[in-house]
Amino acid sequence: MTPIVTRFAPSPTGRLHVGNIRTALHNWMFAKANGGRFLLRIDDTDAARSEERFVEAIRVDLAWLGLTPDAEVRQSERFALYEARFDELVAAGRIYPAYETAQELDLKRKIQLGRGLPPVYDRAALALTDADRARLEGEGVQPHWRFRLDHDTAVEWDDLVRGDQRFEPATMSDPVVRRADGSWLYMLPSAIDDIDLGISHVVRGEDHVANTALQIQMFAALGATPPTFAHTALLTGSEGKLSKRLGSLGVDQLRESGIEPQAIRALLARLGTSDPVEPAVDMAPLLAGFDFGRFGRAPARFDEAELAQLNARVVHQLPLDAVRGRIPAGMEAEAWEAVRPNLSTVAEAADWWQVIEGPVDSPPVGEDADYLAAAAEAAAAIDWAADPWQALTAQLKQRTGRKGKALFLPLRRALTGRDHGPDMAALLPLIGRDRAVARLRQAVE
Repeated sequence: MTPIVTRFAPSPTGRLHVGNIRTALHNWMFAKANGGRFLLRIDDTDAARSEERFVEAIRVDLAWLGLTPDAEVRQSERFALYEARFDELVAAGRIYPAYETAQELDLKRKIQLGRGLPPVYDRAALALTDADRARLEGEGVQPHWRFRLDHDTAVEWDDLVRGDQRFEPATMSDPVVRRADGSWLYMLPSAIDDIDLGISHVVRGEDHVANTALQIQMFAALGATPPTFAHTALLTGSEGKLSKRLGSLGVDQLRESGIEPQAIRALLARLGTSDPVEPAVDMAPLLAGFDFGRFGRAPARFDEAELAQLNARVVHQLPLDAVRGRIPAGMEAEAWEAVRPNLSTVAEAADWWQVIEGPVDSPPVGEDADYLAAAAEAAAAIDWAADPWQALTAQLKQRTGRKGKALFLPLRRALTGRDHGPDMAALLPLIGRDRAVARLRQAVE
C-alpha cells in the first residue's frame, strides 16, 4: 500500500487563523489516524510578502496546537527543481509564453462578458510566430507563462468529501504558472512538490476545487499519478454567512484569550460532521473516529461562544501538571482541584487564589451581623482536622435554626466576598482557620 503522506502548506504572509488551523488539523489527523506522515511546507515563493517572523509564528502555533510535523520544507529552497520541471513542460509544449498586459486581459474579459460568453483566455498567444515573439521581446515585453490545458479529456476524480467531480477543461482558462518577472504562482510548484515529496492525499478547503481540476492535468503532464483529494466545506460564522472575522481570528488571539489547544482541536475536528463535539483532552478518541466520509458538503458553522463553553469543559479536566507555570506560585493540587470546576480559563485560577489567600472585601452584612458573629465564635472552636465546613454549618444550624440559603450564603459572602464559587467544603480548608475567623469577625466590625 502507498504510505499516507499529507501536507499543510501555509504562506508566511500572516498569522495562522481558524481556517488554516482546521486545514492543518485535518491533514495531521488523517496522517496520524492512518499511521502516515504529516509535512509542513512553507509556501514562501512570494519573496515580497513572505516574512521570517511569520515562518517562526507558524512553527510556534503548530507546536502549541500539538500538530508537530514529521518534516519541513520551504519552497524558496526548491527553485532549481521547479526550473527543471518547468523547462521539461516548455519543451513538451505544455507551457507557453503569453505577452498580454493585465490591462489587455481585463479588456478581453469585459468584451467576452458583454457578449454573454465566459471570460476564458482565448489562447491568442499560441498563434504568435517566432518572429512575433522576438519582436515583442525586442520591444521590452516580457512574457508570463501559461500551462496549456488538454481540452480533449474531461477532468474527473473521486473526492473523499464531495464525491465524483467532473470539469470540462475547455471551459477554463489556461492558468498562469509564472509571472513575467520570473516568480512562481501557486499551482505548478505545488504540484511539483506533491510529486517530489510523495504526497498521497491533498486535504484542503472547497475553494480549491477548481485548482484541483487544473493541477490534475499538471500531474499528468509531469508523468505522475495525482494524489487523492479531499475538499472540506468552508467555515461560516455564527451569523450564518461567511465571516471576515474568521479570516482574522488568529491562533495568537485564541491563545491570549485563554483558549486551550485541546478545545480548538476538539471543536475543529468535528465541525462539519454529525458527530457530537466533546471536550476531548486526549486526541486518541478523535483520531479513532476520523473519516472524511463523515464530513458533509454544507458550510461548517464556527461559533466562538461554543468554543468558549467547550474550553471551560476542557479546563475542568486538566491536571495540575498541565497548568503548572500558568497558575499562581504556591497553588498545589488541592487548591487547583477545588477551583477548577468554576473556571472558564486557566487564568481565572488567579482570582480564586486571591480569594483563598486574601484579603477579601465582604459585602455589607445587614441583619446577618449577629449570625456572622456567632459563626466567628463557632469557627474558632470547631475541629479543623476533618471537614470544617460541615462542622461549622452543622453547629450554626443547631444554634440559630437557619437552613438552606439563609445558612450558607452569608458565610460564603463573608469568607469569599462572592455569592457564588467553588464548593465551600473544598474551599474552607484552603482558607484555613485563622483567615476564616478573621474574615468572619471583620465582616461584623
